[in-house]
Amino acid sequence: MSFKALNLSEPVLRGVQAAGYSDPTPIQLRAIPLVLAGGDVIGSAQTGTGKTAAFALPILTRLGSHGKTRVLILEPTRELAAQVETAFRDFARFTDLRTVAVFGGVGYGNQRKELSRGVDIIAATPGRLLDYLKAGTINLRDINTLVLDEVDHMLDMGFLPVVKDIISRCPRERQTLLFSATVPPEIQAIASFALRNPSRIEVGIARTVNEAVKHALYPVGYDQKFDLLLALLEKTDFDSVLIFSRTKHGADKIARRLKAANHSVGVLHSNRSQNQRIEALDGFKSGKYEVMVATDIAARGIDVAGVSHVINYDVPEKPEDYVHRIGRTGRAQAVGDAFTLVTPENEKDIRDIQRFIGSKIPELKLAGFPYGPYTPRPDRPPEQRESRGRAAAHGDYPQQRGGFRGGRGGRR
Repeated sequence: MSFKALNLSEPVLRGVQAAGYSDPTPIQLRAIPLVLAGGDVIGSAQTGTGKTAAFALPILTRLGSHGKTRVLILEPTRELAAQVETAFRDFARFTDLRTVAVFGGVGYGNQRKELSRGVDIIAATPGRLLDYLKAGTINLRDINTLVLDEVDHMLDMGFLPVVKDIISRCPRERQTLLFSATVPPEIQAIASFALRNPSRIEVGIARTVNEAVKHALYPVGYDQKFDLLLALLEKTDFDSVLIFSRTKHGADKIARRLKAANHSVGVLHSNRSQNQRIEALDGFKSGKYEVMVATDIAARGIDVAGVSHVINYDVPEKPEDYVHRIGRTGRAQAVGDAFTLVTPENEKDIRDIQRFIGSKIPELKLAGFPYGPYTPRPDRPPEQRESRGRAAAHGDYPQQRGGFRGGRGGRR
C-alpha cells in the first residue's frame, strides 16, 4: 500500500515525497488510519520503524491549516523534541502549519519569540513546558491532540508525575496517542488516566533484535577492554560508529582516549550543554565525527541515518536497553553490525539479555588480537571470575567472521 492510499492530504503527501519517503512502514500502515479516525492509540514499536511519521502525517492532515495551538507532543529529551520539530516541519513544508520545540538547556528568549508568533504544534520536554505553563506563556485550552512519546523513557527519568500534571491541564475532550517500547504497570496507570478505549498497535516487539543487525559478543579481560575497542575500530570498515557507555564519566573518558588515538569523536550525555549536544549530533550526522560516544538516556530515540556499527563498550544494565542500543544501526533497510565487549562481571547481564531476546548471542574473538587472561575489574571478588576465563586463555572462541574487511581502518 502507498502513502496515497492512506487518505493523507495532498500537501502532506507532497511533504512525504520531498522528505524521501517511498512506502509506509508497518507501524505507519496500522497507526495512520487510526489516528485519522480520531481515536486514542497505544503503540509499541522498535526504534527505527518510522514511529514519528506514523503520528505526524495524520496529525498534520487533520489540522489542515494554521490556527490555534492544537497539538502537544511530550518527549523525554531535548534531542527528541528537536528531532520531532524537524520531522513535523519537513512533512508540513507545503502547508502553513507551524511547529516549535521547547526544551531546557537553552535560554527562554528565542522560544518565547517563536511561541508569540503563533504555533499549531508544540514538541516539548515536560520540565520546560511546565515552566511556560506556570508563567502563563503557554496555555493548553485548545489542545485537541496529545502525544506522549517514549513514555517508558519518561518513566526511567522520573517524569511521570510531571506528565500527569500536564495531562490534567489539557481539555478532557481530546485525542491521546501513547507510544512506549514496553507498557509496565506504571505506564498502564498513565494510559488508564489519559486515554479512553485506545486501540493497541504492536509492531516489531521490543524483545526482538532487528533482523538487519548482526550482533556478537567479544569477551575480553577488563584491562584489555579499551585495547580491544581500538583494535575493532582499526579492523572495521565502518561509515560511522556509535559507542555506548553506562556512565557520563565513562563516556568522557572513552572519548578522550579515542581522540588521543586520532579518532574524530563527538560526545553525547546529559551533562553536556545544549549547544554541545547539538554540535555533537550535527557533527556526527555530517561526518565531521566518525565516532559518537553516548549514554543510553542521551541517545535513546535519536535518529541518525547511516550508523553502520554500534559498540557496547559497557553492557547495558537493562536487557531492553540492549535492543534499543543496537537498534541504532541496521535502519531503513540497511545492514548494520553491533559488538558488545564483555568482561567477567558482565556475565549475568548477558544471560539476562539472552533470556530477554530469546536467543543466544554469538561469541567471537578478534583475529590477531593479543588476548591476555580473562580477568574482571580489580574490585570484583574472585568468585565472580567464572570458568570462561580458562576458555579465553586457550583461545576457545570462534574466530571473528564478517563485518571486518580491513584496509581503511574506519577512516574517511
